[in-house]
Amino acid sequence: MNIEKNKVVSLTYTLRDGSALGNVVEVTNEQNPLTFIYGAGMMLPSFEANLKEMETGSDFSFLLKAAEAYGDFNPEAVIEVPKSAFADETGVVNEELIQLGKPVMMHDEEGHRMQARIVGITADKVKLDFNAPMAGKDLHFTGKVLTVRDATESELAHGHVHGPGGHQH
Repeated sequence: MNIEKNKVVSLTYTLRDGSALGNVVEVTNEQNPLTFIYGAGMMLPSFEANLKEMETGSDFSFLLKAAEAYGDFNPEAVIEVPKSAFADETGVVNEELIQLGKPVMMHDEEGHRMQARIVGITADKVKLDFNAPMAGKDLHFTGKVLTVRDATESELAHGHVHGPGGHQH
């Protein structure tokens, strides 16, 4: 069975930063594979495009340029906010929340939630990076397709895989 829209795909991969020789960023294995519904919009379109028509047992190796992955790094998405933005309702700043490299959830003026990473701390300001962690980086994937199967009606209705490797209800 080939990988195509509405098929459940289970695969292993090694993700490297920049090239086949880059630093390892993430690894999945047969005990904990990546399992998803192909074409459901949960994966990078360019990642899926490289897997199209593969079948169980297929090995893969491909590079996604930054622009086709998480986009270019946007320096305007790095901002400084006053430490008071991390204060509780009594006005006390929770210093434990402010740690270099830590992801934090913030809200914009309209109340939309956004994730940022703390990339700098001074006495009165915190520098936040709202870029995706892999923005501006080329991504190199190598791996193997473990299984390909039809998605069930329930999986398609919910938009995710049920059972092993997927969501449990």
